Amino acid sequence: MNSSPPSALMRQARKIGPLGLIILLHIAFFWALQSGLVHQVASAIPKEVIATFIVPEKAPEPAPPKAEPTPPKVVKTVKKNITPPPPIPVTQAPAPTAITAPPQPPQPAEPSPPAAAAPAPAPAAPPGPVLPKQITSGIEYIEPPRVNYPAVSKRMGEEGVVQFKVTVNTGGRAEKVEIIKSSGYPRLDEEARRAVMRAVYKPYIEDGRAIVVATTGSIAFKLNS
Repeated sequence: MNSSPPSALMRQARKIGPLGLIILLHIAFFWALQSGLVHQVASAIPKEVIATFIVPEKAPEPAPPKAEPTPPKVVKTVKKNITPPPPIPVTQAPAPTAITAPPQPPQPAEPSPPAAAAPAPAPAAPPGPVLPKQITSGIEYIEPPRVNYPAVSKRMGEEGVVQFKVTVNTGGRAEKVEIIKSSGYPRLDEEARRAVMRAVYKPYIEDGRAIVVATTGSIAFKLNS
């Protein structure tokens, strides 16, 4: 029986030495390639198998069944026979003893109403306004009346004398001016009244104090010829 080629190669390699061993290994490798030994070894190596495990999804748990409502408890009604109490006999009470009211004492006579009080006297009427004292002389001017001859009256040739009555207060001012006698021309009368109202008078003194007085005067309007 012939030995296998690898065993023969090994015996030859031992005889040749290390260098020959390397050469023999190369020769054995090429021989194995030609004989298909390498393909058999490669096919004999198990291949990697990838396995995927599929985990089944957990089925949802069924909801717990709802508890059925408890039926209401039936309570039996027991009718009780109530016996009415016996009627209480009514006994008529004797009539109370009559009581006589004592006689009322005589009422005193009501006093007569007092006589109506006499009406109070009506209050005295307040004193009327103090009338100015009428004087004919003694009034003096601090600023005499300044008369402005109306231009229309000049053109129209109006002339005349205006007589007036003036009331002077304690401060020396004219309170009221009345036209006693007109000049015949309203424009001249109105100008005379305004001039007297603008004048300043010396207060009239009587018994050491100023009083309200009234006096008369006149203003003449005359055009120069």
